[in-house]
Amino acid sequence: MIGPGTGVRVYLACGTTDMRKRIAGLSALAQDVLLQRPTSGAVFAFQGRKGDRIRLLYWDGRGFCLYYRVLEKGRFPWPSAKNGGMRLTSSQLAMLWEGIDWRRQDWGAPPARVG
Repeated sequence: MIGPGTGVRVYLACGTTDMRKRIAGLSALAQDVLLQRPTSGAVFAFQGRKGDRIRLLYWDGRGFCLYYRVLEKGRFPWPSAKNGGMRLTSSQLAMLWEGIDWRRQDWGAPPARVG
C-alpha cells in the first residue's frame, strides 16, 4: 500500500460511516467523533454499512490522501461498537487493509513448548 510508513498513529471510527462522504466529511468525523486533528499526520479508518468497504484518510503534509478499498468477498473485521473510536497499530492497519482479522488475541503469542 502506498502511504504512511510504520509507526504512524491510526484511529478507527467504530460503527459504520456513509461511504458517500468525501475528504471534508471524513475530516469532520475525525475531528468531531474521534476527537483528533485531521491534519495531524494520523490515519483515520472508516467502514461502510455493508462491511465490505473501507476508507482511509491521511494528511501527508501537503494535502489529504483518501484510500478506498472494496472486498470482492467477505467483510472487513471491525469492532461492534456503535460510535466512538479506537487506536490501532500500523501493523494492525496493514492486516485490516488486507482483510485479515487484526483482533485475534493469539497473533503475538509465542509457540507452545513441546516436551
